[in-house]
Amino acid sequence: MPDLLLELFSEEIPARMQRRAAEDLKSLVTNALVEAGVTYEGAKAFSTPRRLALHIAGLTAGSKPTREERKGPRVGSPEKALEGFLRGAGLASIDEAQVVSDPKKGDFYVAVIEKPGRSTPDIIAEVMPGIIRGFPWPKSMRWGGGQLRWVRPLHSIVATFGPETEEPEVVPFEIDGIVSSNTTRGHRFMAPDAFEVRRLEDYADKLEKAKVVLDADRRKDIIVNDARNRAMALGLELVEDEGLLEEVAGLVEWPVVLVGSFDEAFLELPDEVIRLTIRANQKCFVMRDPATGRLSNRFVAVSNIVASDGGATIIAGNEKVIRARLSDARFFWETDLKAPLESRLPKLDSVVFHEKLGTQGARVNRLEALAREIAPLVGADVEKAARAARLAKADLPTQMVYEFPELQGQMGRTYAELQGEDASVARAIEEHYKPQGPSDAMPTDPVAVAVALADKLDLLTGFWAIDEKPTGSKDPFALRRAALGVIRIVLENGLRLRLSDLLASANAAMAEAGGELGRDLLSFFADRLKVHLREQGARHDLIDAVFALEGQDDLLMVVRRVEALGAFLATEDGANLLAGTKRGANILRAEEKKDGAAISGAPHADHLAEPAEIALAAAIDTARAQIRDALSREDFAGAMTALAGLRAPVDRFFDDILVNAEDADLRLNRLRLLAEIREATREVADFSKIAG
Repeated sequence: MPDLLLELFSEEIPARMQRRAAEDLKSLVTNALVEAGVTYEGAKAFSTPRRLALHIAGLTAGSKPTREERKGPRVGSPEKALEGFLRGAGLASIDEAQVVSDPKKGDFYVAVIEKPGRSTPDIIAEVMPGIIRGFPWPKSMRWGGGQLRWVRPLHSIVATFGPETEEPEVVPFEIDGIVSSNTTRGHRFMAPDAFEVRRLEDYADKLEKAKVVLDADRRKDIIVNDARNRAMALGLELVEDEGLLEEVAGLVEWPVVLVGSFDEAFLELPDEVIRLTIRANQKCFVMRDPATGRLSNRFVAVSNIVASDGGATIIAGNEKVIRARLSDARFFWETDLKAPLESRLPKLDSVVFHEKLGTQGARVNRLEALAREIAPLVGADVEKAARAARLAKADLPTQMVYEFPELQGQMGRTYAELQGEDASVARAIEEHYKPQGPSDAMPTDPVAVAVALADKLDLLTGFWAIDEKPTGSKDPFALRRAALGVIRIVLENGLRLRLSDLLASANAAMAEAGGELGRDLLSFFADRLKVHLREQGARHDLIDAVFALEGQDDLLMVVRRVEALGAFLATEDGANLLAGTKRGANILRAEEKKDGAAISGAPHADHLAEPAEIALAAAIDTARAQIRDALSREDFAGAMTALAGLRAPVDRFFDDILVNAEDADLRLNRLRLLAEIREATREVADFSKIAG
């Protein structure tokens, strides 16, 4: 079966756009072909700094002819209805339609639309100009006198089609004066001449000979493996950086790994400062000494050419820039060390946190007050928690954090340690930002936990107070992440905290600042907890069943209750009791809908006539007492065991008893028994929310 090879060759595409653009090209082309009736076996996209490429294997040679009968209006319908039918069916006049008789509906028009099959090259030639013109680049440009917009000037297009056994044909199309062909170019400097290509294997092989590695993942493998080997030869380890690796692989077509060095005196700087300086300015990797765990004075640069001098000039250029940038970093570092963190706090009074929420200085005051309240609840020293909260944002005005914002917190901890702050206080300054994402480490020291909770709760209550809540996919202030951070801190540290109390404390601090907490913040936390638990494998209906109970804001207990409920329902007793309660709930729902009032009140003992209902009433009383006792001890497994005691009496009741008895008093009494089952199970969860 034929294959298609496409290449769009241009000036350098920004590295951050390449991989997404390659996938966009694949989806746009394959979707267009399938929509036109062409199927394929597989597709793979590629990108280099100067090209997007696509190979589609196993294409059908063309689309099949189609025949569609489209039903129209009745004969004699108004003119406008006929015009709409003709327009939709592509007919010139109503005479081209057939008249079909229906015994019930009468005569109506039918358009028979026949479309002949088309060759795949013709379809490709038709769809490609539109795909190229409408390509979804984040940013694009025009050049010369043309109207085409592309990320960078587009120079040539390769489009070949054909089976392996034959010479492929060029799919002819043109866009803005660029005519498709079978000609491309290799490396800009080492192999700039044009050459012809046929299909993927030939294309990739000729590109390799022209000093272009087509596959971005293979370029990444070359870089990381060569860098590891160079580091190992020096007795060092490569500090791996997936984000930088992805970026560098998008900057080179022929990766060449080189090693340089810088003055060891710069190693007095914190490791992360050195790494970020070299990464941000020169896109270079750093190496670590495995004996000390600290950075070495060696770095890895990736060149796009095989230099005649072995890369000496390239390395010298990198070393010169790195030396200058590290000198700047050392100046920032030494300047920052001259002033203690606390002396920088007044500067925060002029730094706006949010126009409606005041300054960073005002926020620090709230954090300090809130950390004092949270500290006893998490086992933290109150004064240490307050001190850490006071200094938590003090590194924001430092020159180092101004230069590298991603170092906020980390530099604060470093400066705090050097100026003799308590180890827990210093740690909390860094860790109060955590967790930043689902895989980020958690603060575990009580002081860090107190400040981290204060930071996130203040953020949430503040933006709720000014009605800046997440909407749809938009969450500009990362409030979902903050709520999930609170949840993870509580759960992973095994903390017993009432969320409503924490929010009340945070809201009190916010009220002093003129804000007011929205009523639905607790519901927002409930939704985030549901998402978190679902990701952990918990059933969403069990989470809903527990949250339906009043006062479920002790997150740790919610999770334990959900776990116990899931384990119970996995047993035979649990499954059968669930079925019985649902049967009873359905009967109650029907009766309550009929009467317009809820069934309530305790069943009368003198109306319990049959052994099955007498046994059920006794079992409910026993189970309810046992459940309440178990729940008071937070023994959720014990509560489920007590629930299991209802299974047999409930089964027997439905086997032996007619609930809707003719005697009104007897029927009401039995309905009250069903309501008692509903209330007994609600001690544990709302069983009506459980699927099954």
